[in-house]
Parts: sequence; C-alpha cells; structure tokens
Amino acid sequence: MIILPVSAIIPTKDREEVLMRTLQSLLAQSHGPEEVIIVDASFSNESAARLNSLPWPAGMQVHYVPAEIKGAALQRMQGIKLSTSEFILFMDDDIALEADCVIKLFEGFTNNQQPPTNNKIGGVNAMITNQHYTPPGFVTRSMYIMLSGKKLSTWAGKVIGPAWNLLPEDNANLPEYVVCEWLNTTCTMYRREALPNPVFPQVFKGYSLLEDLALSVTVGRDWILLNARTARIFHNSQTGDHKSDHALLAEMDLVNRHYVMRHVLQRKGFRNYFKLFLFAAFGTASAISSRRVNFVFADLKGKIRALKHILRERTGRNRI
Repeated sequence: MIILPVSAIIPTKDREEVLMRTLQSLLAQSHGPEEVIIVDASFSNESAARLNSLPWPAGMQVHYVPAEIKGAALQRMQGIKLSTSEFILFMDDDIALEADCVIKLFEGFTNNQQPPTNNKIGGVNAMITNQHYTPPGFVTRSMYIMLSGKKLSTWAGKVIGPAWNLLPEDNANLPEYVVCEWLNTTCTMYRREALPNPVFPQVFKGYSLLEDLALSVTVGRDWILLNARTARIFHNSQTGDHKSDHALLAEMDLVNRHYVMRHVLQRKGFRNYFKLFLFAAFGTASAISSRRVNFVFADLKGKIRALKHILRERTGRNRI
C-alpha cells in the first residue's frame, strides 16, 4: 500500500462487526492514509481488542480513543484534534470502499478539469452507489423550481431553498470530478487548511443531522467542492436507537436545517421562512401519501417541537 498524507477519522458506537468490515475495505485499497483515528463511543472495548488482528501496513499509524462526548460531529472533532496530516478523510463506520477510492479522492485536489486553479479545491467526496440523485417527478420538480426560483436541467449536488441538499448524480456521461454545492461526511476528504474553526458548530449533537451540509457550505464559500464520481463506496446504513425515534429525527432535521438556512447560508426574511414551511409541509405530505400512520404522527410531533424551538430562538429565549 502507498501511504498518503491523510488522516482518516472514523466515529463509531457499538458496531464492532460493521467497523471491522469498513476497516478491511480500507486496508484493501492501493493507497491509504498515514493515520487512522477511531473515536469509539461504544459501551465495551471489543473493537479495540480486534484492531490488532488487522493487517496494518508499515507507515500507517492507528489511534483508537474512547469518545469524550458521544455524537458523530463531536467524535469527529475529537479525531481532528489528534490528527496531524495535511488532508482529513471523514469516514462513516458502515461503508465499503471500492477499489482505488482513496487515491481517486486524493487526486481530486490536483484535478484540472474545473476552474480556477487546483489549489482552490477544498473538499472531494465519494459517490455512494446506493444513495444518489434520481430525476424528480412532476410534484417534486415543481417544489425544486418553487424553492430554487429557477428551472435547471438537473438539481444534482445543489443546495436549494431552505437548505434542501440534493445528492450528486451517478451518470457515466459526466466527467470524473463534478462541482457540487455540498458534500457528505460519509466518505469525504478535505484539505485541512480549508476547514473552519470550529469544524462543526455546537448545535450539532447526537446523531448530528446536517452537520455535513453546514461544514461543506462553509468551506464552499472560499473553495471548490467536488464529487469524485468514480471514487465509489457502498453505504450499509445501520439501524440504531438514534434512528428509531422518528419524532426526535423530525425535530432535529427541522431545527438543524433552520440553523443552516439562517446562520450558514444567511438566508433570512419572510420568504425564506415561507420556503422552510413549504419544505416541512412537503415532507409531511410525502409521509401521508405513504400511509404510514405512526410515522405521520411522529413526524408532526417532531416538527411541532421544532417550530417551538425555532420560535424561542427568534424571540431570544434560545441561544445557539
């Protein structure tokens, strides 16, 4: 394995087997990071015991640390403090990297397909093969137009309206690297100097919904963001307690999206709040159309709590 000046940061919690599969796919790469930093919020140290059994190559340092505070964004922050490399690779603990994924991400920083010059490229993310943009139907396309205020041939990789982030497109007719308006943290490499301080605002706790949107939009103010279409991964998204409370997820989604809209994108005023309301209503209508009654009630409960939180913030009784 050829070692690159990259620190891979992987937050994890109670996913020993899944984490091992992710690390095995990383170790099967032709090129790999010089540092792997695993920040573990698990109740046991079983993952730590199994790390020694993996075939770590010479030149790759492995750091396993217990999480100081549980939460994806907070664990990533802890990992960043320990890292020393010029580039930071954020990885989820439940992904499988296809061949040459890491080197294709790294080579994105010397990509000369897009202006301006390559030293302005701040972040490059992998294509998630089982989660990507699909052309919208009539209703969804109408929402895109309403919220973005324009018609586009594709909204792939865009951030429209009240921080509605749309996935990149997996299309063989596209170039290898495609400019995007936001990047995920599922498998994304950043130039260290492009990262803000703090990397993740303190509002992103627990499951940390939309922390990747806030980070990438902030970086994207001064740097180009690219999706590396041929750097491919499979995201074997896992279930967990944090995903079973649909009301909590609905509340977190709306509160965090409002934060990104107002404090990161600086989209304020009545028009943007109206678009946020439309976005929330569209999500509820989609849930109703699926006829999942329990999910609909949980969605409404969470959004009502979120609206109360937003109102308290706007009246000065909440501080973010």
